[in-house]
Amino acid sequence: MDARVDLVYVEAGGGHKAAATALGDVIRSRRRPWNVRLFNFTQELGSLDIVKKLTGQGVEDIYNILLKNGWTLGTKQLMQPMHLLIWLYENKQVGMLRDKWVANTPDMVVSLIPHFNRALKKGIELANPKAPFVTIITDFADIPPRVWLERQQQYVICGTDKAVEQAYSFGHPKHRVFRVSGMILRPAFYDVAPIDRKAERQKLGLSPDLPTGVVLFGGEGSRAMVDIARRLGDSSLKLQLILMHGRNQRLGARLRQLKLPFPVHVQGFTSEVPKFMQMADFMIGKPGPGSISEALAMKLPIIVDLNAWTMPQERYNAAWLEEKRLGIVVKNWGGIVPAVSRLLAPGELDAYRERTALIRNRAVFEITEILAEILRRGR
Repeated sequence: MDARVDLVYVEAGGGHKAAATALGDVIRSRRRPWNVRLFNFTQELGSLDIVKKLTGQGVEDIYNILLKNGWTLGTKQLMQPMHLLIWLYENKQVGMLRDKWVANTPDMVVSLIPHFNRALKKGIELANPKAPFVTIITDFADIPPRVWLERQQQYVICGTDKAVEQAYSFGHPKHRVFRVSGMILRPAFYDVAPIDRKAERQKLGLSPDLPTGVVLFGGEGSRAMVDIARRLGDSSLKLQLILMHGRNQRLGARLRQLKLPFPVHVQGFTSEVPKFMQMADFMIGKPGPGSISEALAMKLPIIVDLNAWTMPQERYNAAWLEEKRLGIVVKNWGGIVPAVSRLLAPGELDAYRERTALIRNRAVFEITEILAEILRRGR
């Protein structure tokens, strides 16, 4: 009989769902004898969304609105009251999870979300005490206290040494902590067909030879892209840009109205992100784990910002990027021109790209094997 595996995700920010979807796709492609289900935590426990009852907007909706508009100042301070609210309703969360999993019992639960791992563990323990519980930390590190990690018997999968150290500090034994080679990436970033970069640039109206930056802030873009483009346009730098605004059509219209002194291609939402990254020499964006990992998979050094507006879960990512000398961190986008100048200095871009080429992220495939091992242990 096929083992049933539930991959738990939320849609806040999009990264958790993308990771769960990518992992599910790879598991199926490897023909594992598992019945894999994507378990939308917020949807399954929708009746407990107090914020939606009060405002008409769900927690995920509000989170995504904050990201889209850059209203992220103070998110670190909001974490403590949010955790108090989560813990206040924990017993109800556990009861609902138990009832759902008793009705359709998994053989293993894999969490790709923070904040709710204690409730998830208790819920599956009540429904099926033999089912292993696994947390895959989809950030470069945990954000203490108790965002990803809990003091409970479970398995933890980490993509950095920092996250492994944190798991040990929470008392998780070594045989239950697994280190993989990075964050989960979509399979599309491993099966990238080579392109003629010069020809593809010309198809977009770009110069075949100018240094090319791709500006990417996730599926909803960011208003910061307008500021970045203007500042680079006012500089004397010889370059060109691919501006990817995702689903944000209003932002796309603003970007198309810009009068810039160098070639620009404005691109909306596309499934061909790897192809556009192949045309570029470097990337400018936010320090999200997915953005950084995608850029490095395409051998692109990345320029990110780090300040009071940076989401707390993304702050270590910027430090990691600089520590590994894989990119440049600016305090705000007022520093974008010096950062790009530094990157384009003689020999610098080649050196950065050589270091990015040393990154070998096979995490999504490694995790599939680890989950198989955990299932074997459980049985």
